[in-house]
Amino acid sequence: MRIGILGTGSMATALGGAWVRAGHEVLVGGRNVAAAATAAARIEAAGHGDLTEAASYGEAVLMAVPADSAPRLARELAPVLAGRTVLDCTVPMEPGPDGPLLTTAGGTDSVATRIAAAAPDAGVAKVFGICHESIWTLPRPAFEGAPLAVPFCAGTPAAAVLAAELITSMGCSPLSCGGLSRAALLEAAAVLAIGVWWSGGEARHAFPSPALAPGAVDDEP
Repeated sequence: MRIGILGTGSMATALGGAWVRAGHEVLVGGRNVAAAATAAARIEAAGHGDLTEAASYGEAVLMAVPADSAPRLARELAPVLAGRTVLDCTVPMEPGPDGPLLTTAGGTDSVATRIAAAAPDAGVAKVFGICHESIWTLPRPAFEGAPLAVPFCAGTPAAAVLAAELITSMGCSPLSCGGLSRAALLEAAAVLAIGVWWSGGEARHAFPSPALAPGAVDDEP
């Protein structure tokens, strides 16, 4: 798969590096082309360029920029993004008195739906935002003997298929969470998990497998 990356930060290089290891062709793009060149060299990407070049590079485009600027960038690049799948890994949050807070309006509002509105001819998938970037530096993320499950929401069938294929190629397990109207739930889950981690807790312990509960029985007849 050919993947263009919009952004040169830690999430861009972590995911870009994972995709290079998985055999995909990656081009890193940024407003600062020198920074894009440095990021591309770090992950041994196929190339680098400006944001337009990255957006037009392949069938998938990662939006790895600050959450509040992502919809604006999508609007700028809308003609180039048409017909491609935009992978939105942003987490819209800001500090609050009791921990990080969402910066979206709640309900079905999300950065992903704003990107979709800004670039209506592109498919959009909300994906890769739950985990810290360090997870994506692992060769094949697996925990307790099971591949990492990667939740995603997609606005089109094509975006859902692409996201699932990309996740699988990374050695992870795709976990479809519905359409793009549910992307707000993934963003909220990311903010909640980050708050738990920052407080020294472990979010995954709140979601044990039902099959491991005492007295659990198989649901099949």
